Amino acid sequence: MRDTRKRAAATRRGPAAPEGGTHGLARVLSKRGLCSRTQAARWIAEGRVRVDGRLVRDPEARTHADAAIVVAGLDTAAAVERRYVMLDKPRGLVTTTADEQGRDTVYRAFDGAGLPWLAPVGRLDKASEGLLLFTNDPVWAAAVTSPEHGPDKTYHVQVDALLDPAAVERLRGGVVDAGERLAARHVRELRRGTRNSWLEIVLDEGRNRQIRRLLAAHGIGVLRLVRVAIGALELGTLPRGAWRELSPDEVRALAMPAGD
Repeated sequence: MRDTRKRAAATRRGPAAPEGGTHGLARVLSKRGLCSRTQAARWIAEGRVRVDGRLVRDPEARTHADAAIVVAGLDTAAAVERRYVMLDKPRGLVTTTADEQGRDTVYRAFDGAGLPWLAPVGRLDKASEGLLLFTNDPVWAAAVTSPEHGPDKTYHVQVDALLDPAAVERLRGGVVDAGERLAARHVRELRRGTRNSWLEIVLDEGRNRQIRRLLAAHGIGVLRLVRVAIGALELGTLPRGAWRELSPDEVRALAMPAGD
């Protein structure tokens, strides 16, 4: 069942962008782990970027992934040290480099840390909390977020309802919302109060606001949503808003195809 759904997800989304070939220049710089696309576009517009000796001012200029790129004031020839970080994302932060509305972003958690540019591996929406990964290794990030081979994601969700077994089974069965099939791989009740309960929901694919949309389709509202694990990597006792680097074993385990 898992493999079938993973393959179906990959078919619907299309194959992951190849690391080779040609792409927009800003994307190539980002994929090399040097900066965000936004920062790359800024450097390009400022006239700081040369490709194969030629000054380029268009961030979307088609550029081969292996092209010789020089950024004025930056040692692009030096090997980029790959870093892998997990953050316990607090509620209220947006997962983006900069926000047009001036809201605080997840990068606030790294202020003063002296880390190189790191991109989020997947996302959590503003109202969601918990485990969020960052890296400057695009190949590893693609393996972790792969709809076909990536690890499961586990969430603890407080809802404004008390579910009976039939309702839990309906969540597993899934719904079609806005043309997308949304389903949970696993759902179980963790505990309940008099008016609300906590569920554990496991996803084997990631879609925008998937859990919220799945629950809303069944008339269930989300009070809190916390991602507590990605594959075997657990959030554990990491304090809210704190981060730590992953161990080499954790890095390797997350990149392994699910089920291996």
